[in-house]
Amino acid sequence: MQRLSALREEIERWTALEQRVADALELAELGDEGLAEELAAEADDLEKQVGRLEFRLLLSGPHDRGDAFLALHAGAGGTDAQDFAEMLLRMYLRWAESRGYRAEVVDRLPGEEAGIKRATLSISGPYAYGYLRAERGVHRLVRLSPFDAAHRRHTSFVLVEAWPDLPEAAIVQIDPGDLKIEVFRASSAGGQHVQKNETAVRITHIPTGIVVSCQNERSQTQNREVAMRVLRARLMELEEKRRREELAELKGEHVDAGWGNQIRSYVLHPYQMVKDHRTDHETGNAQAVLDGQLDDFMEAYLRAQVGE
Repeated sequence: MQRLSALREEIERWTALEQRVADALELAELGDEGLAEELAAEADDLEKQVGRLEFRLLLSGPHDRGDAFLALHAGAGGTDAQDFAEMLLRMYLRWAESRGYRAEVVDRLPGEEAGIKRATLSISGPYAYGYLRAERGVHRLVRLSPFDAAHRRHTSFVLVEAWPDLPEAAIVQIDPGDLKIEVFRASSAGGQHVQKNETAVRITHIPTGIVVSCQNERSQTQNREVAMRVLRARLMELEEKRRREELAELKGEHVDAGWGNQIRSYVLHPYQMVKDHRTDHETGNAQAVLDGQLDDFMEAYLRAQVGE
């Protein structure tokens, strides 16, 4: 029923646009010069609408319409990489907010000095996975390190992964006997906020070695449900890779978060620039990108994929 509703909406958009074009052509045939300005404005708007709908055709993968999980892993660079991971976490949260998506941090492991070692986001909204699959890969930061007493320039790396949050109908079957489930206290800033109960959950899928955890919800039951959703998504990803390994459709080839593997660079010193190395799309407004203005980079990648 959800798919039927989505397809009806899609068809209605195109038929409504077709009707607007027909109406505009009828008015143009009247030859009334008084309508020229109004028709020119309508033509411009129709062109923009067609462009948007045309772009939607790039988001036609089997899971592109749906929700997504996004994972961040600090790589080479020590404390700077962990701080960069937190910067990217904020960037994706701001991006989701700007699009009206619902974003929730379902797992987060703080760094020793600053930032985070890893985090997993659940992002819900139309075409969330379709856009976020453009972000998979290693991201590189170049800046003057605030953690270096000599204030030298440092390079650090973060690995970004994305998987579709699959509907129940598409979920793989999991044998409970294949799971190792552990509970522990959620990490926090300390003080009065320290968890006294073991509400956080870690699930290990023994046959594959996949480990997922969730500590964001208030109860152990809720954390277990979210962790199972992440596990199902990752197992489904393995199934897809087995069927279509040459395309690596859902996750892409695993790469180390280090030198030579970056898909995008964020340079904050000696100049400001963000550049995607897959498409050569770049901007000098690095702060805007870190504040969540990612659409241009995502769209450039999706358009480039048409020729792949």
